[in-house]
Amino acid sequence: MRGYTLVTGACGGLGGAFVRLLAERGEPLFLTGRSLERLQTLRAELRGKYPSLPVHIFECDLTSEASRAALFSRFDEENITFARLVYVAGADVQKAFEKYGEDKLVMQTRVNFEGAVSLTRAVMARSALDGNTEFLAVGSMSGNCPMPYFALYSATKKALWQFYVALRTELKGRAKVTCVTPGSIPTREDICRNIKDHGFWTRVSAVSPERVARASLNAVKRNRRKKTIGFWNRVIRFFTALAPMSIKLRFVARRWKKTEKDVF
Repeated sequence: MRGYTLVTGACGGLGGAFVRLLAERGEPLFLTGRSLERLQTLRAELRGKYPSLPVHIFECDLTSEASRAALFSRFDEENITFARLVYVAGADVQKAFEKYGEDKLVMQTRVNFEGAVSLTRAVMARSALDGNTEFLAVGSMSGNCPMPYFALYSATKKALWQFYVALRTELKGRAKVTCVTPGSIPTREDICRNIKDHGFWTRVSAVSPERVARASLNAVKRNRRKKTIGFWNRVIRFFTALAPMSIKLRFVARRWKKTEKDVF
């Protein structure tokens, strides 16, 4: 049997899109998320559609070293080997940094970056690394530029991209490593409101979770270093790269200071 695909954030809108697409392709799955109840519901749905598909679940708090260690122990108890990691989990607090508490600072940093690095290492240790292993991280267009009022999120997504680019060189010939950078993804109702509040360019950059999942899996299969998903996102990336930093910062600050969002 082909190795498992580990999907983090499996119960979310984007994570669920990856899970359903991979299940449709017959890929054995190991799913993690914050809610055991939602993971059980998702597994039941998959077993109803694909009775012979191997699906493991494990409730994991990616901010906790102990919870991650328990996850890794489960891998070994079940003799799980991996063919692919799809790191989707993320936390997108949006507000002035002075309004952060230590809890939200630590949580966002650990979910967006530390958790990705930790799980990447764990999957590497349990993979053949035969040239076909795939590591896919979901970054963000927000990582292309420092973003006032979204400062920690954009910084952690930039860090994730840089880590994956460097890892790609280290694993050349042994694994495919890709970081994709979608824009807004309309999933939950609060995210849809947020997209609307941020104006025209945020609305045109929005891409459905199903499209992001399909484009992302195609990108890592082709061993793309980075993939910006969506035509308008590629246009935005091109022109913002040419703009002076001071103009970009003022543009972002004017729009992002209008709304606040905490972790769902």
